[in-house]
Amino acid sequence: MKSKRKLIGFFVVSPSIVAIAIFVYGFISSTVRNSFSNFNSYSRLVQNEFEFVGWRNYQRLFQDSRFQTDLWNTLFFTVFFLLGCIILGLFLANTLDRKLKGGRFFQNIFLFPYALSFVVTGTIWSWFFAPGNFPTDPSGVNMLLKNIGLGSLQWGWFTVTESIGKFNLALIPVIIAATWQLSGYTMAMYLAGMRGIPTSMIEAARVDGGSNWQIFWRVKMPMLRTITLSAMIILGHISLKIFDLIYAMTGSGPNNVTDMPAVYMFDLTFERDRYALGAAVAVIMLVMVAFVIVPYLLSTLKKEGSK
Repeated sequence: MKSKRKLIGFFVVSPSIVAIAIFVYGFISSTVRNSFSNFNSYSRLVQNEFEFVGWRNYQRLFQDSRFQTDLWNTLFFTVFFLLGCIILGLFLANTLDRKLKGGRFFQNIFLFPYALSFVVTGTIWSWFFAPGNFPTDPSGVNMLLKNIGLGSLQWGWFTVTESIGKFNLALIPVIIAATWQLSGYTMAMYLAGMRGIPTSMIEAARVDGGSNWQIFWRVKMPMLRTITLSAMIILGHISLKIFDLIYAMTGSGPNNVTDMPAVYMFDLTFERDRYALGAAVAVIMLVMVAFVIVPYLLSTLKKEGSK
């Protein structure tokens, strides 16, 4: 009977296994293969004139000023997006954990933006910040920055330090929009973690004379480290492959000031027919995401194996 059940279970899940093998790992393998090819024209791709060119496409990318800009933009976006979501989500969760009147209503309100797509979010926030032709008109960014209190700035680079690199202030509105959408999700993660903390620990801390801040920092935060790590992994994964929000809100912007690797990949692949270069960008993005996720998965599997 056990063998029969295992066989039935295998047949039930086998269509999913085949679909994943073809449409996930098969396409990943094809993309990796194309990234080492000369498929930088439509005719070569159609006629399958494959020629192995080694690391040439990757060398071109890392020597490309636009791709270098994309990497700096990704770093800038990721850092401030993570900080914004975690700080705001933690603040909202801690506020709602006090079980204030109407807390359930505000919990749903804060979580609502997560139900929207990034395309909708990008469109709405682009209207809010710059009613004009924001993606192509530099005055749109000046209007946008004025609205958030940063004054009138020209399109260009804001130098943080020479050793770190150059980051663009035009990404700030995009960070605000992304944080608005994902902070509610982060709030839900933290709120679930706080609701799982034993009430006896909170009460014992209060009996010992602990203030609300001391209870939050010394009791709640140590218990929320795993959730913080999970939130950073999920948000980091989203930020590294961000496309729809950028494309809907700003595009690449003049001089690629709000460009991201995913936007560049779309441009190379579907607008310029540079399929090999587009595949190389996709592989680099895959490696970046794997660099974030794989260590977390390995540590999780290790903890589960030790139980």
